[in-house]
This record gives sequence, C-alpha cells and structure tokens, in this order.
Amino acid sequence: MMGRFVEGDDRRQSYLLPDSLDDYLTADNPVRVVEVFIEELDLGALGFEGMLPAATGRPAYHPSTLLKIYLYGYLNRVQSSRRLEREAQRNIELMWLTGRLAPDFKTIASFRRDNGPAIKAVCGQFVEICRRLNLFTKAVVALDGSKFKAVNNRDKNFTVAKVAKRIEQVDASITRYLAALDRADRQESDVTEAKTSRINDKIEGLRRQMAFLREMERQVEAAPDKQVSLTDPDARSMATSGRGTGMVGYNVQTAVEAEHHLIVAHEVTNLGHDRTLLEPMGLKAREATGCEEITALADRGYFNGDQVLACEGTGVLPCVPKTETSSGTRRGFFTRNDFIYDAEHDPLYLPGGRHLASLTRHQQQPSQVRGCIMSVVSRRPSTRKTPPKSTARPASHWAKRPPLRLRANSAVRATVAVMARAGTSRSGSSAVPNSVCDRPAINGTSGG
Repeated sequence: MMGRFVEGDDRRQSYLLPDSLDDYLTADNPVRVVEVFIEELDLGALGFEGMLPAATGRPAYHPSTLLKIYLYGYLNRVQSSRRLEREAQRNIELMWLTGRLAPDFKTIASFRRDNGPAIKAVCGQFVEICRRLNLFTKAVVALDGSKFKAVNNRDKNFTVAKVAKRIEQVDASITRYLAALDRADRQESDVTEAKTSRINDKIEGLRRQMAFLREMERQVEAAPDKQVSLTDPDARSMATSGRGTGMVGYNVQTAVEAEHHLIVAHEVTNLGHDRTLLEPMGLKAREATGCEEITALADRGYFNGDQVLACEGTGVLPCVPKTETSSGTRRGFFTRNDFIYDAEHDPLYLPGGRHLASLTRHQQQPSQVRGCIMSVVSRRPSTRKTPPKSTARPASHWAKRPPLRLRANSAVRATVAVMARAGTSRSGSSAVPNSVCDRPAINGTSGG
C-alpha cells in the first residue's frame, strides 16, 4: 500500500557526502540578494558599532551578521527579537544567511537599539541603488501615515483634559469617603472602628494621588505640546477611528513609489494628524528619488491650504482630495468647488455656464476677498429653484486660492485619469473625489 504514495527519505539514513545548506536554497531566493547587498556595504562608514573587536573578553558577533538577521525579519514580518532568535535556530534560509550562527534575543535587541541611525543609513543606500537602476522614473509617490502603539499605557499619559478629569474623580472619591467617615463616627462599635481605619487609609492614599496629579498638572502646563508620557517620553496620545479608542504611540509617515511599490522615504513623528506633513514628506520623497519634479498622492487627512501653497515652486505637485465640510452636497446643492473663478477677468462661473460679475470689493485681513451676490442653486436641473431673497448671500473668494489649486500638469492629469479608470471599472462610475488638481483650468488657473 505504501508504494501508492510519495515516500520521503529515512531521517536516520546516513550519507557519505551530506547536503550543504546552499542546496536547499533556489537560485532566485531573496536571501541571496540580502547577502550580496550587506556584504557590499561599508558598515564602518555607515556608523555601525562594534566594527573593531575588543582585545579581551568573549568574541562578539560581527555587525553584518546581526544586520542580516534584522533585514530578514523585516522582509518576512518578524519584528520580535525572541522570534528572530528561534528562527535563527530552525529556519534554513536564516541558517544559510548567518552561517548557522544563532545570537540570543538580547543581542539582537541591543543591536537594533544601538544602531538606529546606521540602519536608517542602510535604507538610504538601498534607495540609492534603486535610483541608479532607474526604478524611480515615473516620479509619482503615495504618502500615508500609520499609527504604531508605544510601550506606554494610556494611564501613564497625561494631557490637560485627562489631568482635570482625574483630579475631579479623586476629589469626588475623597468627598465620598469623608461622608462615610462622618457616618461611622456617629456609630460606636468594634466593627465601626475597623471600618474607620480602612476609610482613613483610603483617604490618605487618595490625597497622595491628588498630590501626584497636581505635580503632573504643573508638568503638563510646562510642556510645549501640553502632554506628558511617563514610560516613553516621546510617545503622544493619538485619536483613532473608534470613539474612545485613542492610543499612545507614534505616527509613522511613508512615501511609496507608485510603479514598483518601494518605500523611498519614511519619518517617525509624534503628531496625531497628517495635516502639516504634506510638504516635508513630499520634499523627502523628491530628494530620495532624485527627480526634479514629483507628483505626491495623499488622502484627505493631508489637505491643508498652507501646506499646498508651501509645495508651490519646490518641485512637489500634491494631488490631495479637498475635505468637504459643507452639508449642501447631501441636500442636493452645489458646493464651492463647483464654481470657477477667473482671476484675469474677475467673473465667477456657475456650473450651468453662466457667470456672475463682481459687485463689491473690500479688504479683509489677512487675505483679499472679492464678493458678489448669488443664490443657492440646486444640483438637480429639473428641480432647480431660486430660493427667496432672504436666503441670497455674498459669495467670497480667497485671493490666494488660484495657486492653491495647483497647475494641472500632464503627470497629475495622467495619474488622475488612471485613478478614474480604476474607479469606473470597479463601480461603474468614477470613484475619484474632488481634489485640488481635478478642476477645469481657466486662463492658467484651475477652478474650485
């Protein structure tokens, strides 16, 4: 019966010439690329510690061996130093890569902790190789941020609101215990004396906690961002999608090249939002790719007028959906993005092709505003109605909005067209949202 199945080798079989580890790896295995890449690096010039071994004591592992383990774990989503230790003892690929060396988890963790800037420089060397291989010719990158939880409990993070709320809770507990202590004093018995002693101990503990919170209140007020974390001082409290599910951690920004999906730039921040990171990440991506001009795609979380204006003239062309804050869209009305302003002739073009001339001009700091009287127009042509005169309102225009809307260059147009086709193929209609680069242009400026 066994002859009808595929049979393996007897594990107790001895061989005159045993197989080598290299026989178990295919010629196109990614670990061979890791081996060649690390062996060609000048680890001393990159800043790795331990390149010169000590004359006494136990021999140390060479930094190249530990770097191979670290990069292998990164490529295979193994971040834990304890898991990397186990993999080095049983994983054929890692045995081949390290020459059967298996450092303990503490050695791996210490290497990662002590060589952070050097590991970042290795990432820069990899990006440089990709640039020499002409992998960044498309000059289109996608920006996004991810929140990573820090080793800092939420109870060890303090903000102005948290401290005030905890002080209020402790004060309410002290008041409750003092009232219970007054009731116990009016009753004389052995049980009452024991209860009174326990209440006094709890009141004393709450007063110590109140003193600690008062001290934290002073530290929070003195902090630049009004926030203090005890376990990890650099971590900050950040809001997440779920209500009441905030976390203490970091906001890791990444810029990914659109064609080969390679990470060209990254940055770890402790900001809880992405609104002020469009320009710095765009510049880092442009510098990493070596392109004179790149198109940066980002989601609504990056939209900020000042950031888009800062990108003007820097070689970074942002394509960011504008945040819709008006409720008129849900009610069937046009929004401000549907109206096009002509800066040269000064009319405001309506969605139906008509235009409104400017009636008044006035200065409003810090920007110039041009106003004209208009009525709200329904999106549905068949039911378009003019509201009463009491609902007519002035429509203002920000003088700095033309450069904010970005010139529609060919790269941006091509990118948006690809996104539109992808959205149409999935849902039957374009899924591309209104952004600062997808409005029709008039006299060199794009609309909105």
